[in-house]
Amino acid sequence: MTAVVDKPVRPAVRSEPGGPWAAVFALALFETRRLLTRLPVIIAFVGYAGWTVWRSGKAWGDFPALQDADRDTQAAPMLIGLAVLLCVNHAALRSRRHGTEHHFGVLVLPPWRRTVAHALSAVTAALFVAGCVAAQFGREALRPGAIGRGSVGELLVGPLTVLLFGLVGLLLAGLVRSVLAAPLLVVVFLFLFLFFSGMSADGSRWLLPVVAEGTSNTLPSDLMGRPAAWHALYLAGLALFLGLLAVLVAGNRKPLVLAGVAGAVAMTLVGGVAQAGGDSPELIRARERATLDPERVQSCVRRDGSTYCAFPEWGPRVDDWAGVVDRVRSLAGGSAHRQDVVVRQRVEARYGLSGDGALMPLERPHEVTVGTQWGGNRVPEFSAAVAGVLVAGNEKASTSMCDGRMVTVMWLTVGWESDPLAALRRVRLNDTVTGSDLVLQPTDGLYMTDAQTEVLRELLRRPRSEVTARVKAHWAELTAPKVTAARAAGLLGVEAPEGDDKCLD
Repeated sequence: MTAVVDKPVRPAVRSEPGGPWAAVFALALFETRRLLTRLPVIIAFVGYAGWTVWRSGKAWGDFPALQDADRDTQAAPMLIGLAVLLCVNHAALRSRRHGTEHHFGVLVLPPWRRTVAHALSAVTAALFVAGCVAAQFGREALRPGAIGRGSVGELLVGPLTVLLFGLVGLLLAGLVRSVLAAPLLVVVFLFLFLFFSGMSADGSRWLLPVVAEGTSNTLPSDLMGRPAAWHALYLAGLALFLGLLAVLVAGNRKPLVLAGVAGAVAMTLVGGVAQAGGDSPELIRARERATLDPERVQSCVRRDGSTYCAFPEWGPRVDDWAGVVDRVRSLAGGSAHRQDVVVRQRVEARYGLSGDGALMPLERPHEVTVGTQWGGNRVPEFSAAVAGVLVAGNEKASTSMCDGRMVTVMWLTVGWESDPLAALRRVRLNDTVTGSDLVLQPTDGLYMTDAQTEVLRELLRRPRSEVTARVKAHWAELTAPKVTAARAAGLLGVEAPEGDDKCLD
């Protein structure tokens, strides 16, 4: 009798066209298709697109500053990143969930190569987001009123966040064999993001993928002070570290992988330390100079006798400012109809982007403040500042005005608009067109009483040419201190108001 001894079965080594890496890329293509067609990822992309379209009309009109527009591309991709984290983790655990892990023993792909394929699917998702970010920023940059310049480092944050989250999900699949781990991690991340994002002055906030700012203030590009390039290096190094660590956990401990992990750690440390360095003394001095002595860094041009001084990036805005000044003056009477003004762009930059600071009214005669934002509500606010200076002589005097002159000021402010009642609503603090309310402008606000609002509303119902002729004919009396709303109404040919004419104490 002859005994048959079976030899141990050795793993088959198949000769595939293109070698094992061709199989890796084939699997990566398959996983990418599955990833991009998973319901959470589709919902996230739809939400991203909807949010981007909605926000595009909600900023400050059609006049974006590109140093702000680049940061607007960062928050929404986090939603996609969280969806990619869940789906990559789910895909990496698929064989264990379905009990098919032992079938991979006959394939050309060892576990670490399958891990590389999943990592490449996350890379593809990040590249797709990079295309969306480029389209979003490009749309803003191509608007006729766009000014400033964006940062490549800021634009890389969105795609790198998606890649980072995807690789976190992949590494988690190698460490924890449970599909519940990824959802729990998402909850933990959201908690940490809300906690650290509130630390506006703490360098630890830069450890988060996306660093939001506590202000909507727009600064010149050279005064931003955000370490965008270092932060992008930090995110890239962290993503590379997590990806290579996932490959190590999957079984590939070759020297090249170990060297890559060491290099990724170095990248992360360099970027992390550099981004937490804070503002340099040169930047602090430049911010103080732009705030306290803007004349030293601005260039001025003349338009129709008036002077317009702006920071270098805002040169294209001069024509818009001049148009508003001309329209306001066209409604004025007396010497104000030909009064030349100095429009000075001002910004409170000493606090950087960590907080807003109020601009104090100027006391120099016929000098008007204009901010660094334009479009939307900023237009009637600047118009109110010009009108106040034409009537009172300077900004300080106009902000302390408490009599019927406000009727004339507000007629000059909104009377030239195509929809003056809508402009009145936009320029008032509470979006009202009745009763008393504060009127916004680049510096301290103005105050309208109930009676003054009543008179102005009646003027806005009448033909512009008729009201303009009366304003010019009675300019001296309408702009005299202590004039009442009732007297202004009589001079302008409307009924005396019934509302209260008392100013705030």
